[in-house]
Amino acid sequence: MQCEYYSAGLCQSCSQIDVTYPEQLSRKQQNLTSLLAPFSPTNIISPLASLPQGFRNKAKMVVQGTSEHPILGIINHQKQAVDLVNCPLYPTAFKAAFEQVKAFISFAKLEPYSIETRRGELKFVLLTYNPTEQTWLLRLVLRSKNHLDKIRKCLPWLQMQWPELQVCSVNLQPEHKAILEGETEIILTAETMLSQQLNHVPLYIQPQSFFQTNNTVAAKLYQTAKDWSESLEVSNCWDLFCGVGGFALHLASRDLKVTGIEISASAIDCATRSASEMGISDFTFQALDSTAFAMVQNQPPELLVVNPPRRGLGQQLCGSINQLQPAWLIYSSCNPATLVADLRLLEQYQLEKAQLFDMFPHSHHSEVLTLLKRTAG
Repeated sequence: MQCEYYSAGLCQSCSQIDVTYPEQLSRKQQNLTSLLAPFSPTNIISPLASLPQGFRNKAKMVVQGTSEHPILGIINHQKQAVDLVNCPLYPTAFKAAFEQVKAFISFAKLEPYSIETRRGELKFVLLTYNPTEQTWLLRLVLRSKNHLDKIRKCLPWLQMQWPELQVCSVNLQPEHKAILEGETEIILTAETMLSQQLNHVPLYIQPQSFFQTNNTVAAKLYQTAKDWSESLEVSNCWDLFCGVGGFALHLASRDLKVTGIEISASAIDCATRSASEMGISDFTFQALDSTAFAMVQNQPPELLVVNPPRRGLGQQLCGSINQLQPAWLIYSSCNPATLVADLRLLEQYQLEKAQLFDMFPHSHHSEVLTLLKRTAG
């Protein structure tokens, strides 16, 4: 992939962009094979490739410049404000969306936040795209509520200009730190959730919900987990760290009772809405801490699905899994290093399958799906 920003030395975010994409995949697969070798996996499946460009459904842009001439992009290592509206990682629809956002910043006279002077209000613009319906979720990260009334007053103008805008919110992040967002979220539109559609499963996202950045690869990841589960003789399943229900809703069927656990109440609201639309009744979603939930259970599921954050499961949760002794474990990891650490702790399980899903081309990152079978005890 050719990138004008990388060639000019303005943005180095895609650290592997100068390596051909087939070679990138080969290196990631070799690294995964090496990491998993001590666990004697029965089958390491060929990696699932991504489109090399135009694959992202989310943008996280630092706002710089002025309200009259806003810059959406990054502050690079040279401390330059770099406008990234032409970044080739985004589908073509993003360019028009960025222009709508810039026009709104100017129309509402929103003052970009200056790191050097600690003045201004608008820190980040966060965009999420639904490519199926071509609708958008826009989040404006502010230092304070000083611009909130301006945004409320001018939002109808933006909605007239940009009818595809489905959800808009303000996030408050008052600290002078490299933190993307704060705890306070104020939704300004009647609709609070952005819809998505993966493999004919309706999914919903609220402003602070986690969702994969690559819809095409995410759809294949969820479908693979469903395919693997259908080959197992199981009747009940837990999905820990279930988020908005991507795995749980794909695995749900008449013959499989699924319980989804996620600490975010807003994500559980999204998952519950999806389950209702799908007509699934034998289904439970609960807003609880996954580790705490597992520690107090004494009736294990036959299948356990886990999709933890980058830190992995950790010693405490792995210990609970060893005690609960589910027959099967599907583990989706965004960090192979912590996956390996957890596999060492799950000593009762044999690694049956593993497959790399290249959610993040041009980087060292990858998503790995594994299937483990309990063999001990």
